Amino acid sequence: MIVFRYLSREVLLTLSAVSAVLLVIIMSGRFIKYLAQAAAGALDPSSLFMIMGVRLPGFMQLILPLGLFLGILLAYGRMYLESEMTVLSATGMSQQRLLAITMVPATIVALIVAWLSLSLAPHGANQFQLILNKQDALTEFDTLEPGRFQTLNDGSRVTYTEELTDDRTRLGGVFISQKNLGQDAKDRSISILVAQKGRQEVRPDGSRWLILDDGYRYDGNPGLADYRAIKYDTYGVLLPKPDVSDEVTDRDAMPTSSLFGSTDLKAIAELQWRISMPLLVFVVTLIAVPLSRVNPRQGRFLKLLPAILLYLAYVTALILVRGALEKGRISPMLGLWWVHGLFLIIGLLLFYWEPLRLKLASRRSVKELAHG
Repeated sequence: MIVFRYLSREVLLTLSAVSAVLLVIIMSGRFIKYLAQAAAGALDPSSLFMIMGVRLPGFMQLILPLGLFLGILLAYGRMYLESEMTVLSATGMSQQRLLAITMVPATIVALIVAWLSLSLAPHGANQFQLILNKQDALTEFDTLEPGRFQTLNDGSRVTYTEELTDDRTRLGGVFISQKNLGQDAKDRSISILVAQKGRQEVRPDGSRWLILDDGYRYDGNPGLADYRAIKYDTYGVLLPKPDVSDEVTDRDAMPTSSLFGSTDLKAIAELQWRISMPLLVFVVTLIAVPLSRVNPRQGRFLKLLPAILLYLAYVTALILVRGALEKGRISPMLGLWWVHGLFLIIGLLLFYWEPLRLKLASRRSVKELAHG
């Protein structure tokens, strides 16, 4: 029991440390991406942390299997390097027993990953889709920041204001550029509005208007000398009415219960992918235990790179087969299961290769002594 607690604690502590580092790296990259979208006006800056929160379960379901894999390699590798495993082997600790002990924390991790993959991650993806739907319904007033050019509609509209009140109803120093992308070159005009100030008005019928005061409007075609300039005292622009959609179409946002029994290939691939996440934990544990066995003279990092490459090959194969299943190139009965079967065989070969090699070497030595 003492050995069991010691080994489990070493694996779980290393797993926690590695997973924390991986989580920081992945979330930092995603946060920078969403921050760039917010800077461009595509996202509301106030929703960034909410987006990161709902995306967290999706990150964790991918991080935990890798964290466990690296945790076993690093924890057991250190114990081999410091001859702790040699002492345990001398007291009767076999590779089979070591694997059985390691499967206990692996089972805990697999249950957490199953909870994330089958429940929390789809719910988070659903909330993420709803947030994006709300973002799509925002007007430029909701994301406009004073002193910064904001691009909308794939670059066809650019808005700028020097000043903006806290309630986002009054502006100062307004510039708006709108491109009309027609099929004919003559129809590809550009309209520019400049105004000293502006305000947002909501009419009784619910429509929203941008009212500009004391400014100019310029219309024309780039490259052609047919520009028109109009000075105005008051100019009104109808703003699009926000339309928040509750429709969620992404497969990864669908509840797991709705995927069972579906004949749609994408739904089948999504279901098999979610089930594959906890299965991945058990298979990589089987692979990690023999790969963590190193010679103290070689150092514990000798097998780390090949082990990581093997893990990447495993995950990459799952992703590729998932895509092939969605396109109907692979039978749903075969699906992703053959990938798990293949790497399960690889894990068994790695696990039994060293004892088999030592056994054959021992028999060879006995024969040589008998003949000698």
